[in-house]
Amino acid sequence: MSKNNYHSKAQANPKITLSMLAPKYWLNWLTMILVRMIILLPYPVFMRLGKYLGLSARYLVKRRVKITTQNFKLAMPELSDEQIKDMVREHFANVGMALFETAMAWYWPDKRLKKLVHIDPVELKKAQELANKQCGIIVLTCHFLTLELMARIYGTYIKKGVGVYRPNDNIVLEYLQVKGRTRSNLYLVDRREIKPIIKALLQGLPIWYAPDQDYGRKVSIFVPFFAIPDAATVVGTAGFAKVKNTVVQPSYSIRLPNYQGYKLVIKDTVDNFPCGDEYADATRINKIIENMIREAPTQYMWLHRRFKTRPHKEDPSYYHDI
Repeated sequence: MSKNNYHSKAQANPKITLSMLAPKYWLNWLTMILVRMIILLPYPVFMRLGKYLGLSARYLVKRRVKITTQNFKLAMPELSDEQIKDMVREHFANVGMALFETAMAWYWPDKRLKKLVHIDPVELKKAQELANKQCGIIVLTCHFLTLELMARIYGTYIKKGVGVYRPNDNIVLEYLQVKGRTRSNLYLVDRREIKPIIKALLQGLPIWYAPDQDYGRKVSIFVPFFAIPDAATVVGTAGFAKVKNTVVQPSYSIRLPNYQGYKLVIKDTVDNFPCGDEYADATRINKIIENMIREAPTQYMWLHRRFKTRPHKEDPSYYHDI
């Protein structure tokens, strides 16, 4: 069976196979079991544990610390070195907590999760009314560290939809993420497969779509994002928004302070979109995502090289010394 066929069949109902029980995967299984046991503890207890794990991890993943620091410098040059240092520290604390938040999204029962959810009733009513119209909904979001929880909360309170994701080459991690994510999604589709996404929109399903990462020159145009005037940006949002009866609805979740839980934010749909100008449409989507991130900048995933692709191959890398 080809790798693509495996992913295609696993996206809806993954099964454990004998090959997943090989010794090289035992650590994956043991880690999953341990994390599932930890999230049985009171929420503030294991979140504090996650915080200290994240802070400790800084000394083991120094390259990621450098990348995160550089991203803050590039995106928000108005920040002082001391402010950036503090934000990097807080970011890694959030990364550690995200480990357990992912497990919460995959394994917690609805009853326990709902105790931590905060949604503006007006926003919720509007979102539910929109979902009931059976139109295609591009749930425009970004890679907050709470993204897994966001999909679970949205699917619980509004409507289950389809997750757009990147398959994992590790068959056990692939099984775990598909199994976990289909708790809040009807099924998942590979981000590289266009037809299933269009089909889902035509069926009136929400699609979780996060076009905020750098996927390379071949699939990108270069538009402003934060302080970078020419950030590589995919144009998929405008393309999918052209599907009949499809709207774009920005939505994201933010962790509240002092272990109060999570706020799900659901904005009004984006009007007059797409406008037909590829540059203008991508710039508008980037600005919407930037505004999301600025609400909780240290909860965004700055670990990857967001600005790695330059407009011209001869342009110097922003990460040349990392």
